Amino acid sequence: MINQSTNTEKTIISIIKSPSIRKKQLLQLHAHLIYTSFIQNPTVSFSLLSRLLSSLSFDLAYSRQIFDQVKKPNVSHYNAIIRAYSMSINPVEGFVLFREMLRKNVRPDSMTCSFVTKACVKGSSLFGGLQIHGWVLRAGCHSDCLLMTGLMDFYSSFRVVGDACKVFDEIARRDTVVWNVLISCCMRNGRTRDALDVFDRMERAECGSRPDDVTCLLVLQACSNLGVIEFGERVHNYVREHGYEKMKNVSNSLIAMYSRCGEMEKAYEVFKGMDNKSVVSWSAMISGLASNGFGREAIEAFGDMQKTGVMPDEQTFTGVLSACSRSGLLDEGRVFFNSMSKDFGITPNIHHYGCVVDLMGRAGLLEEAYNLILSMSIKPDAALWRTLLGACKVHGHAELGERVVGQVIELKAWKAGDYLLLLNIYSSAGDHEKVSEVRRLMRVKGIRTTPASCTIELKGDVHSFVADDILHPRKKEIYDTLEEIEKQLKIAGYVTEITTELHNVDAAGNQFRFSYHSEKLAIAFGVLATPPGTKIRVAKNLRTCADCHKFAEIFSGVYNREVVIRDRACFHHFREGHCSCNGYW
Repeated sequence: MINQSTNTEKTIISIIKSPSIRKKQLLQLHAHLIYTSFIQNPTVSFSLLSRLLSSLSFDLAYSRQIFDQVKKPNVSHYNAIIRAYSMSINPVEGFVLFREMLRKNVRPDSMTCSFVTKACVKGSSLFGGLQIHGWVLRAGCHSDCLLMTGLMDFYSSFRVVGDACKVFDEIARRDTVVWNVLISCCMRNGRTRDALDVFDRMERAECGSRPDDVTCLLVLQACSNLGVIEFGERVHNYVREHGYEKMKNVSNSLIAMYSRCGEMEKAYEVFKGMDNKSVVSWSAMISGLASNGFGREAIEAFGDMQKTGVMPDEQTFTGVLSACSRSGLLDEGRVFFNSMSKDFGITPNIHHYGCVVDLMGRAGLLEEAYNLILSMSIKPDAALWRTLLGACKVHGHAELGERVVGQVIELKAWKAGDYLLLLNIYSSAGDHEKVSEVRRLMRVKGIRTTPASCTIELKGDVHSFVADDILHPRKKEIYDTLEEIEKQLKIAGYVTEITTELHNVDAAGNQFRFSYHSEKLAIAFGVLATPPGTKIRVAKNLRTCADCHKFAEIFSGVYNREVVIRDRACFHHFREGHCSCNGYW
């Protein structure tokens, strides 16, 4: 009798696992299992549950019915259904089942904890994740790397980086995956420089685990965000030494990194060395050329791409339209925008419209840009309206600026930067009453702007500066150098620009504040710390002001140095007294 039961169990399981069995047949088999009570056989019920949940068209509600029909589900049953909930629209139910396990004295294993932790992340349940961590510590499961990395990811998703690091410290044997999760935690929570430090430790083999291709991808993204070319080149050397350069995604990341650091020659070297360039590779190269002011070259690359048989996608068109916008190629931009749907069947998205609005704004076609936004089939977002608001500032169109601000207010997406743009529009128009009104409104609402800051890399170290910085260890030398630079620039005709960025303060006060903006301090440090003729690269978190832009332009001619400033809007390549943005940014 036992053998007969065992044979029946094996037969049923083989039927369930058969690749040829269809869903309808599984449902018929389920009915038979209920009728014969074989559904209570843990091996059979688990096989059926797993097979249904692994189906691309699985029904979670139906699978839950099967789970509930099992009188004594074991840990495997719970793992299967909790995992399914962790990927569903109702992930918190996974945590509810975890608590049910504990009440029924079914001991969870490390897989259970991993799945329910993912459920807590997706369901934004901080309390649930804390309970899971507590159980893990009590149960002594902290030696499981997979589980602990899941907890690190949980804390990172709630921006509790300190606790993520504590979990990392609890892991006795850290493999490369664990270190990669730590780097990812740093990146996700804005601790980008810490991510570089982790790579440093890994490369020196202090941790016993070497960086892999995933590590390189993460760190290249960190280098892109910070604009640190020297560190990026170090990662590139590591990529070469370990053969990762042949991996398409790594090469694409290298192109993006060099582009984001303003080194298009090196980006092109990587691109040229790729055997099979994908649409992502071409799009990265086109976008890099566009953001660095090489509009014509970006359009040529777009043509070369089609000649090789690679069809453009949405991202490609974002890059080529951006190239037209940044280079003021109005006619070409209109042709590309119209050809998207007509020739390539690609419906323009919000980013494409943003490029066209920016292009029209640069050309002074503000009303046309406004009407284009109103005619869109998709709802415009705040970023699109801000693009037009920036153009209103450049062209001093106060009346349209007010209309645009009204649209932003309707979206309830009003930000401090919008107030400043409107403030500058009114100031340029000489409407001091409106300037006072906006300033008063900012005070009443407690509007705080994001502090401006700049970074500059020197020998692998990243130096940060804010306006009127007094924290840098070489501050006296930096200010002395800046004073000498300004003397030389004034001889060449530099006069502090005080008309557009600050208002209602005396001219002397304006000049003092402009003299110590973070860009100027970073450039002065670059002069102090590097040999003559060395390119100076600066990354800024906000849009560079008109005065600092003028300062860098004249500096590049007087000191015969190329200066690259990457601000929130675009790249500025200053050479021989001129900027690649042609005065529009």
